[in-house]
Amino acid sequence: MATAAAAVSRSVVLCRPNIRELTSLRRFSCRIPDVSPLLRRRRAAASLHTLEGGEAAAAPPPPAAAAAARRHNVVDILKERGLLDSVTGEDLLRSACAGGAVGVYCGFDPTAESLHLGNLLGIIVLSWFRRCGHRVFALIGGATARVGDPSGKSLERPELDAAAVERNSAAIREIISRILGESSSPSPSSSGPFAIVDNYDWWKEMKLLDFLREVGRFARVGTMVAKESVKKRLTSEEGMSYTEFTYQLLQGYDFLHLFRSMGVNVQIGGSDQWGNITAGTELIRKVLQAEGAHGLTFPLLLKSDGTKFGKSESGAVWLAAAMLPPYQFYQYFFSVPDADVVRFLKMLTFLSMAEIREVEEGMKLPSYDPNSAQRKLAEEVTRFVHGEEGLGEARRATAALRPGAAAELDSAVIEAIAEGVPSCEMSYDLVVDFPLVDLSVSSGLLTSKSAARRMLRQGGLYLNNQRVDSEDKVVQPGDVVDGKLLLLSAGKKNKIVIRVLAS
Repeated sequence: MATAAAAVSRSVVLCRPNIRELTSLRRFSCRIPDVSPLLRRRRAAASLHTLEGGEAAAAPPPPAAAAAARRHNVVDILKERGLLDSVTGEDLLRSACAGGAVGVYCGFDPTAESLHLGNLLGIIVLSWFRRCGHRVFALIGGATARVGDPSGKSLERPELDAAAVERNSAAIREIISRILGESSSPSPSSSGPFAIVDNYDWWKEMKLLDFLREVGRFARVGTMVAKESVKKRLTSEEGMSYTEFTYQLLQGYDFLHLFRSMGVNVQIGGSDQWGNITAGTELIRKVLQAEGAHGLTFPLLLKSDGTKFGKSESGAVWLAAAMLPPYQFYQYFFSVPDADVVRFLKMLTFLSMAEIREVEEGMKLPSYDPNSAQRKLAEEVTRFVHGEEGLGEARRATAALRPGAAAELDSAVIEAIAEGVPSCEMSYDLVVDFPLVDLSVSSGLLTSKSAARRMLRQGGLYLNNQRVDSEDKVVQPGDVVDGKLLLLSAGKKNKIVIRVLAS
């Protein structure tokens, strides 16, 4: 049994699973109706785990914590939190989730080197399924990224070469591994297993004639054209290529493949994916003559004014720290309007509904500390995406933005701040032994020496968060943080980072 336990452990760890790992996942498979002797044999095989020595052992019973988690139906949780938009059959899916561990997947096409805030809802919904004891799969679209999803797009995506797809796939795999692997559940014993798969693994050997025979003959052009994503493009001036037109069949076959080989019977996605998801449930019904495939979509993340939530002034809100530092990520959520913060707490965090109601009621009180709800939102989402280390970095940088704060500044904190405030480069001999009043002007922080002196006399001029009290203050070598950076502040909001260059 020690060998079996090790195999189970491997099935939970992220990575590109090999055949043995996928086989171990099958023993958690959901209940698929007996529609043929072939499916009965598959289900029987999936219920056992073959040990390395050839011995077969039934899966051990789930831990008590996992059993307790399953008493909370994930469909009800998603509905209560505003994460349920459309479902192929709500009562049927609720019943399937109550009857045991279902297999659920969400697809992520590697069209960029990072996922963004729009993808985060998919990861959150996967995490809710996992927290309720279900088996979770993240599908990397190594094949479909080469085609391009027309859903929600007015133009065809630029073609990606194989090297770009592989590079993006590796980066996205790392993001999903980190978020679901480290932050998915406060109690690992209450989580279901999960794995990351790549659809290029089964599409790379598919031949055109095989595709037409296995998939194409079951597709009806009228149904495909009626999909909303297709209708909009067909009536546009640019039209739609045959390549993009087939995308829904590729995604549909992904669902069929996962349903047939891994017991995955639920596909989730954003509301714009409804057509692609139902293409998969229809294909499973026609090809396998099987019922039990479910589709579920969650709503797009919108602000109260109807505009899309997920763009910053500089572009998309990326989930990779290299493309958007944790500090900036944190600040994005910290600036959410009061009208949106409670709804986003429900959708984007794992706080209990009782905690969220407490926050909501607290916002109505005269003693409410402004932005404390936003602070809670920013902390919870940053922790989920960037972990405790990333949240700590964001907190330190946020504290450093408050002039007079006791937070210790180092170059990493100032660099994080520099991503969101003006910065300039100056040579060492124009900084060190230079009057601070003059430096505040030459750096562009203030417009004149008289303005600088006035700000200083009012107690609003700061060097590295320390208030400057003397007009005679001269910058010393020890003031340059780690020998390369200075942070000047005039009041609470006007700041500049000076990068000190060697002379």
